[in-house]
Amino acid sequence: MKSFLGKRAIASAISLIGLIILVFFLSRLTGDPTNLYLPVDASQESRDRFREIHGLNDPLIVQFFHYMSDLVQFDFGMSIRRAEPALDAVLRAFVWTLQLAIITMTLVTGSAIVLGSLAAYHVGGFFDRIATFCSLIGASAPDFWIAIVAIVVFSVHLGWVPTSGTGTVLHWILPIGVLFIRPFGLIVQVVRGSMITALSSAYVKTARAKGVRNRPIIFVHALRNAMLPVITVIGDQAASLLNGAVVVETIFGFPGVGKLMIDSILQRDFAVVMAAIFVTAVAIFVMNILIDILYAVLDPRIRY
Repeated sequence: MKSFLGKRAIASAISLIGLIILVFFLSRLTGDPTNLYLPVDASQESRDRFREIHGLNDPLIVQFFHYMSDLVQFDFGMSIRRAEPALDAVLRAFVWTLQLAIITMTLVTGSAIVLGSLAAYHVGGFFDRIATFCSLIGASAPDFWIAIVAIVVFSVHLGWVPTSGTGTVLHWILPIGVLFIRPFGLIVQVVRGSMITALSSAYVKTARAKGVRNRPIIFVHALRNAMLPVITVIGDQAASLLNGAVVVETIFGFPGVGKLMIDSILQRDFAVVMAAIFVTAVAIFVMNILIDILYAVLDPRIRY
C-alpha cells in the first residue's frame, strides 16, 4: 500500500509540473498586461518601467525559469491587480470554495446514497421510477440554466433569497441548491445500479434466508460492497467543485477560487492564475490519494 501511494504521489508531482509549464505559457498568450493596466497614451518609458517592476521585460523562457526558481521557495509572486501576494488571494478564495464543496457534497452524498439504495431495493416499483426520472433530469440539467431560473423565480419574483453575495446563511442557499442537483442525479444513478447488483448476490440471499431485517441488508451488507464505483463518482464530482464551480460562482458573485481564476485571466493577473492552478491541482491530487486509501478500507483485497 505504501509503495502504491508513493507511486501515486510521484505521478501527481509529475502531472503538476507539466500543468504548471502548460498554464504558464498559455496564460501569456492572453496579451501584455501593460496594455490593460496603463492608459493608451502612456509613454514608452512608463511601459518599460511597468514591465520591469512585474518581470515582464525578459524573454518568455527567462521569465519561466525565474518563476520556477521562485516557486521552489513557494513564492508565487505579487498580484498586479490586488497588490498583494498571489498565494494569499488564492487561499482566501479557496476557503470559500472548500466550504461550498464540503457542504454540497455532504448533502449530496447522504441523500443520494439513501435514495439510490431504496430505489434499488424497490427496483421496478413506483418509487424506483420516480427516483430514476428525477435523477436523470438532475444529471442532465445544465448548471447555468438552473442558476438563472433559480434567481428569476426565488430571488426576483418570490424574494425569498438574495441574488448574490455571502453576507448571511440565505446567500448560500441558491449556490448550494444549484450545485446539489447535478451530482445528486449522477450519484443516485450509480448507487442504484451498483446496489441492484449487490442485492442480487448470494450473500444477500443468505442473509434474507436467515431472517435478517431489510435495513441491515440494504445499508450494511449490500451497501458496503456497492460503494467502490460510488466513491469514484463522488470523488469526480468533488474534484469538479474543488476546481471551482466557475459558472455558479460567477453567476451568484460567490468569492471562490473559480470566480477568482476567471477574473484573473480577464485581468491578465498571471501570478494569481498560476497560484490558483497550483493550489487547486494539489487539492485534487490529495483528494484522489485519500480516495485510494478509502478503497483499501472498504475492500481489503485492494491492499494486496
